[in-house]
Amino acid sequence: MQAFSKKRIASDRQQSRLRITIRGAVQGVGFRPFVYRLATELGLPGWVNNSSQGVFIEVEGTRELLETFLLRLEPEKPPRAFIQSLEPSYLDPAGYYNFEIRSSEDAGEKSAFVLPDIATCDDCLVEILDPSDRRYLYPFTNCTNCGPRFTIIEALPYDRQGTAMKHFAMCDECRTEFEDPLNRRFHAQPNACPECGPHIRLWNTKGETLSTGPDALLHTAAAIRRGYIVAVKGLGGFHLIVDARSDSAVRRLRELKHREEKPLAVMYPSLESIDAECEVSELEKRLLSSPEAPIVLLSSKSAIRDSRSEISSLVAPGNPYLGVMLPYTPLHHLLLAELEFPIVATSGNLSDEPICTDEFEALRRLGKIADLFLVHNRPIVRHVDDSIVRVMMDREMVLRRARGYAPLPVQLGHDSPPLLAVGAHLKNAVATSVGSSVFISQHIGDLETAEAFNAFQRVITSFGSLYEVHPEAVVCDLHPDYLSTRFANRCGLKPLSVQHHYAHVISCMAENQLQEPVLGISWDGTGYGSDGTIWGGEFLRILPDGSKEDCACRRVEDARPFQRVAHLRTFKLPGGDRAIVEPRRTAIGLLFELLGDRAFEIEGLPSLSAFPDRELGIIKTMLVGNTNAPITSSAGRVFDAVASIMGLRQKTQFEGQAAMELEFALGGLITDQQYAFDIRKPAASSTQAYVVDWGEMVKEIIDDSRRRAPVRLVSAKFHNTLVEMMIAVASRIGEERVVLTGGCFQNRYLTERAVTRLREHGFRPYWHQRVPPNDGGIALGQAVAASRSLSR
Repeated sequence: MQAFSKKRIASDRQQSRLRITIRGAVQGVGFRPFVYRLATELGLPGWVNNSSQGVFIEVEGTRELLETFLLRLEPEKPPRAFIQSLEPSYLDPAGYYNFEIRSSEDAGEKSAFVLPDIATCDDCLVEILDPSDRRYLYPFTNCTNCGPRFTIIEALPYDRQGTAMKHFAMCDECRTEFEDPLNRRFHAQPNACPECGPHIRLWNTKGETLSTGPDALLHTAAAIRRGYIVAVKGLGGFHLIVDARSDSAVRRLRELKHREEKPLAVMYPSLESIDAECEVSELEKRLLSSPEAPIVLLSSKSAIRDSRSEISSLVAPGNPYLGVMLPYTPLHHLLLAELEFPIVATSGNLSDEPICTDEFEALRRLGKIADLFLVHNRPIVRHVDDSIVRVMMDREMVLRRARGYAPLPVQLGHDSPPLLAVGAHLKNAVATSVGSSVFISQHIGDLETAEAFNAFQRVITSFGSLYEVHPEAVVCDLHPDYLSTRFANRCGLKPLSVQHHYAHVISCMAENQLQEPVLGISWDGTGYGSDGTIWGGEFLRILPDGSKEDCACRRVEDARPFQRVAHLRTFKLPGGDRAIVEPRRTAIGLLFELLGDRAFEIEGLPSLSAFPDRELGIIKTMLVGNTNAPITSSAGRVFDAVASIMGLRQKTQFEGQAAMELEFALGGLITDQQYAFDIRKPAASSTQAYVVDWGEMVKEIIDDSRRRAPVRLVSAKFHNTLVEMMIAVASRIGEERVVLTGGCFQNRYLTERAVTRLREHGFRPYWHQRVPPNDGGIALGQAVAASRSLSR
């Protein structure tokens, strides 16, 4: 025993070499400087470098010191670092004499994580507000803990020469900081100062310089105070900025931007100013102040307490929520510090167009909107909008995934072949699979215009070059007329199609790391069904691989077989796409399914009175003759129809407006009351799905409306009934795990009540967190579905 102890002691004192490969978000977060300091503290010679796959480390010393080094990496890593995998191996010593940061390597597969852009840290904020600091009032201040990442990177690995900062040579002082291991700017790739970095200019609409530097900021603030619209080039594109307190400024912005009613985001100077205006929980405060710094949907105190607000009512008309954010770049911090009041900071674009990123492009596209342009000369490599988050069930739900979140990946439990997934038509985002990771792009938007489709193609090209991916196939939606589907069919790769609502379910499963079997409740406005009709109120049972069960909607391209076990009762949409923007048409189609011709005879129905008699006749002809009246099972369209029947909304200005107003009508009412509904049981041994019949519910809603029942009560009973439909189907199917996905689950009341009621009935519900439940999450589902199919 004593001999063994002596051998162990001798072994511990022998020199060894530890090689470590680390993959994850470890570039652009100060990871190499952290490794340098840790190795130096422990007296371990060796080296560290960036590669296209992550970070490589080699250190030499006694086994005891090497184990200490290894054990301290995870708990002491930089705050923004994320270690996906850490692979250590012990080797014979190579005879290193000191520790160094070696030059990066760009060979091999590009699989390192590109970090999202990070909000200004407290240390940098102190510097830009300190008159004695050399970075006083400098709007491009950053360090290893904050600043631009995704919007400036051109190629992996993450080094200055592979970013938009390659155009700016560091001055001697910045170079000294960059090379000092004890400085927080040690190897901060975007490091710059007023002497050597980018600068700002204030332009008129002709592109003529009016002022530069701090004077440009002061003149911009003065213009905003006078009610001007200023286009400000920020981190991932332009904002259109006006005084959020001014009715006239906000009204003019809406008119020129062609954004009649959709809510506008508000940037506040401080958390205290938000707290004075909105109800803010501790979690919401943390989100606002987080490195992601998203727009957070908050309840307005004026809506809750019927009190006055300093924010113009035109910012979010008829909406009890405000989309608020804090400054997240030095430029925004300096502007808000000068103004000391909230501003509207909305995307610099026209409706349905991508955000502008180049100052000369902005002059062309925004010249008829903005009065002035605050620009800078740091190129924006890719457009990135502000992210939008809502708190549900005491955790965050990302509704728009962009700055601060993209392009961090979702991890799979298996390696995937390289794939490109091109997403849906609305709220488009694309994704690419690399190894066991699926990287999801920033929000691209609705592919409704040539500009939006061009942006979609640019993002695909950018992703492909960034990761040097050579996809084996391109994955798209079943809908043949989506621009993304058309792109997939002509891009030269093998196209694979995945049904829309199945992709929704798989997306939520991937985010929650779930395996089959599950019951997926996929509710949204529209999606092309496997039977050629418009789906949207779907209950899909996701079956285990190799299941022998008969699957009515199985497709060869899909990753796993699935059964459409239930859906909402179908009805016709008179006018097709036109019904989507006119809830009154949807309501008549739904009532025609229920009552036939008698639907046109209901006295006092708001949906009918919203039409002239001649137009009603045309709609009746469509429905009776099945002309331009596609069939749908959409839950989103049921929301629209009920909003119309209740007189809340007959025409919409933006997607989901009627459903939002139906949710807002709740007014905080808590009740368990509900309406009647029915479920038609399929014939024995038939593959036919259950039909969830809303007929009795709609009749009772009409009766309640005639009796002038409180709108909030009708809305609550409607929402409660939808949840009980979910419970009824889940109870019949018998799967313990239930996935909630699709655009309808952006509705806070619907989601939270569904989660609560499912739990009360013994189910385990899952919903989205960091990936949107809307079509922004479709690309993830497509990629995962196709990777499983190909691997099988």
